[in-house]
Amino acid sequence: MKLYMIRHGESEGNRLGKIQGSMDFPLSDLGEKQAQAVARFCTTLAADYLYTSDLTRAANTAQAISEETQLPPRKWELLREVHLGPLQGLTRSEIADRFPETTGKPLIASGIDGTESAQALTERCNSLLSQLKKAHRDDESVILVSHGGFISCLLMYAIVGEQWAAFERPFVIGNTSVTLLEWKEEDERYLLHYTNRTAHLETVRADLTAKHGLL
Repeated sequence: MKLYMIRHGESEGNRLGKIQGSMDFPLSDLGEKQAQAVARFCTTLAADYLYTSDLTRAANTAQAISEETQLPPRKWELLREVHLGPLQGLTRSEIADRFPETTGKPLIASGIDGTESAQALTERCNSLLSQLKKAHRDDESVILVSHGGFISCLLMYAIVGEQWAAFERPFVIGNTSVTLLEWKEEDERYLLHYTNRTAHLETVRADLTAKHGLL
């Protein structure tokens, strides 16, 4: 089973430099263009199913993909971004001022009261992957539209297992980037093919460059 994990397009929260977590933000104008670009790319994947986080920035990205691929988007709360409690809606500098204990440390699984714990994230990752394995055949391809933080946690869980939070997460997950993780049922293991592919955004970058007279 191939899992094409796609982060949502740029949101208004991204544009404003805010830590979003499970807060709901719409796509920015740039995010809409990115969503259209990744949607066109998705027509090359021959995917069988499309799931999305129910948060607006992901759901709108999935809707663009649906319009190109004709796959109905299925909203799934398990694909939501990591809940960051009191850190949500703040900029990095505001977080550093109010929560100095986070300086130089990842915000995910920080242990700050009100944030989603490493154990809760582990259970969520396990539940999501277990349900996908039960629902889909080994030869099927699935698109998952989610969020940067959660995708990186899901990758770590798939590769490292339940102790994932003890390791540094090396993955950069850009807006509308595509990451391919495959479950090899016959070997009972995951195979990571690639992460953070954004070649489909070249048309968006070229359009912006031309629009601003930078060519």
